[in-house]
Amino acid sequence: MTLDAIHLDHLSFSYPGGQSVLENLTLRVAPGELVAIIGPNGGGKSTLIKILVGLLHGYSGAATIFGRTPREAQRAGLIGYVPQRSDAERAFPVSARQAVLMSPCRNLPGWSATPRKLKDRAQRSLELVGAAEYADEPVGSLSGGQWQRVMIARALTIEPKVLALDEPLVGVDAAGQRLFASLLRTLHRDLGLTILLVTHDLRTVAGASAECDRIACLRRTLHFHAAPKGVTPQVLAEVFQHDLADIFGDVHIDAHRAVECAHDHPAPKGAGE
Repeated sequence: MTLDAIHLDHLSFSYPGGQSVLENLTLRVAPGELVAIIGPNGGGKSTLIKILVGLLHGYSGAATIFGRTPREAQRAGLIGYVPQRSDAERAFPVSARQAVLMSPCRNLPGWSATPRKLKDRAQRSLELVGAAEYADEPVGSLSGGQWQRVMIARALTIEPKVLALDEPLVGVDAAGQRLFASLLRTLHRDLGLTILLVTHDLRTVAGASAECDRIACLRRTLHFHAAPKGVTPQVLAEVFQHDLADIFGDVHIDAHRAVECAHDHPAPKGAGE
């Protein structure tokens, strides 16, 4: 019997003080699948991904990575993690190559030389994501898209089976987003990775949807998960209503009417160009 790459079974989590963030999540991700999880800010996406990579504990229910607990999977190098963009990290006086080497070298004594095999692995990862040409540039000089590739290369140096990406395109322009979709295709095809892409940005999902096997909608609980073409305007309206309510108060969104209005009143010529 083949183990699920990711298996959630009635997973729930609350922060101290009783704030419920995740409720009764059940999801199975097969080895080699690329699954996107979308939802509004505050919907629990980052909490879920931190549980899966072993950073948060104290949940109820079960979460496993290839049959192991998240902490065991992290120790075994089964899951590579690309956290949300950190500008503070880019202020460090290190090169892109040195930033990539931080992951495989994290358990080495500070005074020891970096083994050749780890240097070679870092170089392969940089080449794989298309970042080798600026590997020796200071991280502070990189664009948002370049820095994201460096972070993915760092996650790949441990040679994981699962790659978890938390809001990977924050601060990345439209051209960078298209390149990211191409990179996802390469990683998925050439490495056979299981990829979990977490985002609140529908443009990210739209750009990567051709690569996704399934898309799940998360707002505290999983509202829907199916093939990308099954995510309808009604589903998205339900999931993202929470964000709109913060701006406009309690609202009711008629997704059918919204789509009709978009067709009835197209954007003015030149808008968005």
